[in-house]
Amino acid sequence: MASTGDNHDDGASPSELLIEAARRNNTDLLSEVLLKNSTAEFLNNTCDALGNTALHVAAQYGSYDILDVLLDQEGLEVDPVNKIEGDTPLHKAVFLAREHQELGLEVAELLLDAGADPRVRNKQKMKPLDVTDPRDTKLRKALVNGEYTMTAGNDLVDENDLEDDAGSEGESE
Repeated sequence: MASTGDNHDDGASPSELLIEAARRNNTDLLSEVLLKNSTAEFLNNTCDALGNTALHVAAQYGSYDILDVLLDQEGLEVDPVNKIEGDTPLHKAVFLAREHQELGLEVAELLLDAGADPRVRNKQKMKPLDVTDPRDTKLRKALVNGEYTMTAGNDLVDENDLEDDAGSEGESE
């Protein structure tokens, strides 16, 4: 059962429909829900009984199309932690990869491209990389690259910013 939202005509609330769309990779149902409930607050606060957001559920079930749509929603939190394990959607993608290696990799890469932070630790103090199958070299490489990008990204300077700063030396506003 989802935790927020009003009742829908068939008895299911918008929150329940959102979670169900994520579970079943049902983009038609998601579109219907988003027509009336596309706020970041709704998307970020709707959870199942275990505290999983739609993003967690979509990552857990490999619902790539749903993830693609959700990640385009303004204000969506890409690193929410669930209540039970403290897992992020990226953790869920790694667990998915244990049984469905290619799909798990695709889901993880989609999340990483959207800005998911592979450095977030769950309640067991494990990062997604820590729970990755050691034999899954592609996923491990994607996560290591993601960590590097997040760490180095804090130190990177946009060349356009440097040019703007150089052009404004000695000027006052």
